[in-house]
Amino acid sequence: QVQLEESGGGSVEAGGSLRLSCRASRTILSEFRASTMGWYRQAPGKERELVADITDSGMTNYGDSVKGRFTISKDNTRKTVYLQMNSLKPEDTGVYYCNRKRPPLDYWGQGTQVTVSS
Repeated sequence: QVQLEESGGGSVEAGGSLRLSCRASRTILSEFRASTMGWYRQAPGKERELVADITDSGMTNYGDSVKGRFTISKDNTRKTVYLQMNSLKPEDTGVYYCNRKRPPLDYWGQGTQVTVSS
């Protein structure tokens, strides 16, 4: 079963923008509301790292490298989390994964590729 459906990845030039979406289509609304939703990324040869997450109460947390450029948000009625990425840099290139945490549950999407060219 596909728990998290990601979309919005692609190729863009440095300085450009992309918006990623992740829909938790098979999650009941109350479970989505109670979850921390996040975006992680993994560049070739590197470990997966946190990009941003948003708690059930709406508190956000960002990785240092994306602060001021990326914005995470969620729409509970659509069971969807978004990642608006502005001022993209080549070092933002990687596979971006959506994550839903509600301990002990921990779900991952299949990932969407983001490629930023210089």
